[in-house]
Amino acid sequence: MNATAKKRTRQAYRHLCDIQTRWMDNDIYGHVNNVNYYSYFDTAVNKLLIEGGVLDIHDGQVIGFVVETNCKYFAPLSFPETVEAGIAVSKIGSSSVRYEIGLFREGGFEPVAEGYFVHVYVDRASRRPTSLPDKFKALLETLLLSD
Repeated sequence: MNATAKKRTRQAYRHLCDIQTRWMDNDIYGHVNNVNYYSYFDTAVNKLLIEGGVLDIHDGQVIGFVVETNCKYFAPLSFPETVEAGIAVSKIGSSSVRYEIGLFREGGFEPVAEGYFVHVYVDRASRRPTSLPDKFKALLETLLLSD
């Protein structure tokens, strides 16, 4: 666990999403395996975009590809727990976005993990980068970090 890294508190995140840990998330050591944290990040971001009406995973013309990720681990999670995933945006490009994600125990103030995803949005057919639609950018702007 990375106890010395600077952490953002839950107030830094513009949106929170509940994620329930699953029995299969635990590893032989009795805590959520590190690879599952990335799954929580991906679930939280895509849930936000789908519920925000800017990502249609089945028929939309614009889809996101993950091109960079990072995670810092501060404390273990385990099953059964509800994780609150905080989401913010630190950079919006013409076709890319850097999402900042913090994972918190239910009601917790300090994150148990923090990380980021950089997505490049591409045209579904050509797989080439494409400009973010205005509605998409408008949603992202509501998530921008102030620090």
